[in-house]
Amino acid sequence: MIYPGGCYCGNIRYEIDLKSPDEARTSICHCKNCKKFTGSAFGITAKLPWKSFKITKGSTTKHESDNGSGTTLTREFCGACGSGILEYGANAGENTYVFYGTLDELDRLPPRGEFFCKYRGRWLPEIPGVFHKQEIKE
Repeated sequence: MIYPGGCYCGNIRYEIDLKSPDEARTSICHCKNCKKFTGSAFGITAKLPWKSFKITKGSTTKHESDNGSGTTLTREFCGACGSGILEYGANAGENTYVFYGTLDELDRLPPRGEFFCKYRGRWLPEIPGVFHKQEIKE
């Protein structure tokens, strides 16, 4: 199954090739780092195997920084429009995280859970029917 996506301006296009949608885990993150990067009340990414991701047009700009816990976090984005394409930490192993809003068809990989719920804005409702973790590891 091919899941295409790309940045806002169209300079970057990619494809995700999964045998099943179960190979991906889309989740919402309420940590401060995700909020700062996305400029929103949360971040939302789809965790998937690196081997399934391929850029088909353009190239990303990379930014590396400490994610707040002493681990290096790399984010790749479009240098023209700023759209976040993917992110991965030093501990991501064989996985990467694609920014959900860059997928062409969002409903094909719906969220399965929420992380860092203790930082969820009080005005935001809990997403029904998905897991809810107060921390990344519970």
